[in-house]
Amino acid sequence: MTTLASQSASPSPVTDRRDDLYRRFDQVRDTTEAFCRPLQVEDYVLQAHENASPTKWHLAHTSWFFEKFVLEAHVPNYEPFRRPYYFLFNSYYNTAGPMHCRPNRGLISRPTVEETYAYRRVVNERVHAFFDQASDVVFAEAADVIELGLHHEQQHQELMVTDLKYNFSCNPLLPAYRDDLLDTPEHQEGSQTQACGSVTPEWLDFQGGLVEVGHPGNGHGFSFDNEHPRHRVFLHAFQLADRCVTNAEFAAFIADGGYERHELWLSAGYAWATQRNITQPLYWFRDGAQGNQRDMEIDAPTGVDGWSEFTLAGPRAVHPDEPVSHLSYFEADAFARWAGARLPTEFEWEHAVTQTQAPEAPPQTDDPTRGSMLDDARFHPVPGSNPSQATSNQLQHAIGNLWEWTSSSYAAYPGYTPLPGALGEYNGKFMCNQYVLRGGSCATPISHARPTYRNFFSPESRWQFAGLRLAR
Repeated sequence: MTTLASQSASPSPVTDRRDDLYRRFDQVRDTTEAFCRPLQVEDYVLQAHENASPTKWHLAHTSWFFEKFVLEAHVPNYEPFRRPYYFLFNSYYNTAGPMHCRPNRGLISRPTVEETYAYRRVVNERVHAFFDQASDVVFAEAADVIELGLHHEQQHQELMVTDLKYNFSCNPLLPAYRDDLLDTPEHQEGSQTQACGSVTPEWLDFQGGLVEVGHPGNGHGFSFDNEHPRHRVFLHAFQLADRCVTNAEFAAFIADGGYERHELWLSAGYAWATQRNITQPLYWFRDGAQGNQRDMEIDAPTGVDGWSEFTLAGPRAVHPDEPVSHLSYFEADAFARWAGARLPTEFEWEHAVTQTQAPEAPPQTDDPTRGSMLDDARFHPVPGSNPSQATSNQLQHAIGNLWEWTSSSYAAYPGYTPLPGALGEYNGKFMCNQYVLRGGSCATPISHARPTYRNFFSPESRWQFAGLRLAR
């Protein structure tokens, strides 16, 4: 890497930003490929669900993003590496041109994995050349898109984790991505402590009134357009549980007939669960019969109430104190009603978390209140603290571990303006039939998370690391 700042005794703000983005570009691109190193070539092409893309497609799509929106837009007379890739690896940007059918991404056997990595190398080289050669004026025009591209790739890093887990779960052998993932101090310690899953969580009080929500804007770090503008909302006084709902608590819901009691469910949720025979969280199984592999028994250790679960380390016992994950909005809402509570609104959640964290700030790497994140390379949530270990009046693992469902429909903030051009399709056009999740997960990069981040999924979605924190 050329250290551009060293070329001038008084580097300009553009030079400083150029150096910072150059460093982060290499770091993000390397992180993506580091996740793929344990994979075999056959693993790259799996697509077991229309929402779970092949790993190879993620590698190519994130390269297409930089080629299309940075290089083609800012390099004169730019010639694409392979023009058909623009069709194959466009995701949903209608402004950018036609695209291959999303459910059929697993049918793209060519380009090969080797050719896909070659594509990434060429795009990296061309982006490096752009960093080195673009004038300050041109680079300043491209800088925000480059930063968006880095966060876009970090989103796909998370999708690579969750998609691979879903794809592997459909193999009757339940293979491990890495069998040493859960051989960590957190897991070993958590398995030896007294189970706290059945203990009532501590309820934390938060005052109501007019509060400000949303990202502060320029000068306060990166944000997506759907986090703006910052505005005021009125909240009644409320309480939040200090930790997320645990596996032991959710097992009690199942044992009490929670999935069969229609009075606990939204009508659409009950129809979804009954029509699809949903009777436990995604990846939970009993008696060695996992998911749709009911004719093949798996030798798996059992945990709370005899449940096992599939992880990226392979099958393991359901730990009572770990937060229950891979829930749909429907399941989270039904559990909250069963527990005599409710889901928080996204604004209650944000207001509570920003009492101790700046709204725009990623968590500190050594912050004891954050949960497991992508940087930890564990790809599984960690248990909360026992009551005797917990810090009073503190939300445990609000950032990381699991995305937390809120009761808020995904909608525009008052005065919302999408980005111009194709990048305006990034968030705004999905503001329909989705619910907001907050906080990040064990697959979210630390530098990508912040309290104002608004994730969103349809209410039946379960393949992401999603759980719930009770409110009342």
